[in-house]
Amino acid sequence: MDNLKYYESKKEFDVFVASTFSDLKKFKRENKKADFNKLLLTDLYEVKRYIIKRLSTALTKGNLPQNKYKADDFLDQLFIEVYDHIDEVENEKKFYPWLFKKANDLLDDKIEEEDFDDIFLKNIDTYSQPEWDEMEEKFSTDGGGDLLLIEELDDMSYNHNDYILNHVFIEDEEKDWIEKIDKDLSAKDIENQIALVLHHLPLEMRTVFQLSTVQHLELGDIAQIQNITFETVKLHLATAKNALKVSFMNRYPVK
Repeated sequence: MDNLKYYESKKEFDVFVASTFSDLKKFKRENKKADFNKLLLTDLYEVKRYIIKRLSTALTKGNLPQNKYKADDFLDQLFIEVYDHIDEVENEKKFYPWLFKKANDLLDDKIEEEDFDDIFLKNIDTYSQPEWDEMEEKFSTDGGGDLLLIEELDDMSYNHNDYILNHVFIEDEEKDWIEKIDKDLSAKDIENQIALVLHHLPLEMRTVFQLSTVQHLELGDIAQIQNITFETVKLHLATAKNALKVSFMNRYPVK
């Protein structure tokens, strides 16, 4: 009896979500985003439960790092995705499963991104010069939105070699590396290498590095912006700098 009641409740909720479809589309047409989000919140009750379950499994299996993601992170992104793409849904009957697919896609993308990032960071000190060349070629071909980063950096501090290199190589014994890279590489080469490495870093780590080196924000301010701890900011920044340093050392060794 309990299982039957549960099943009937699920079906009734499915019908309820479908019944909100026309109102949601109306709110979007009228640009009433607050009303849209308020109604959508009621629709996402079971979707949030699904996100929590999948997130818990991913954390348990080690597919995602501990203490980095919360269900609300994916839910917030889902609100944006639904508002932007609800017109793609053919009819009200397809709306409820579409919500789960959107949530699933967000989770899958993040898990794949984290798995790839983990491999990159674990092996960054083993990549040979030809492997770096191959990665750059692939990045320049299908790097997508990250290629815009290179153009956006043109009018920022990244176009000054010493400034960039002094943020990566900070120890006195690394001066030979700075002099060699500054002599042998153009500003564009340096920008490309930095963009290539940042492209492979986790989004949060990449953002911390950029806020620190481009926007010159204090670590405490970055922690508030990113809603993470001060220690996490320090760790992200140190890891990003080390990844950049290792990449330059391996690809452009001093001879």
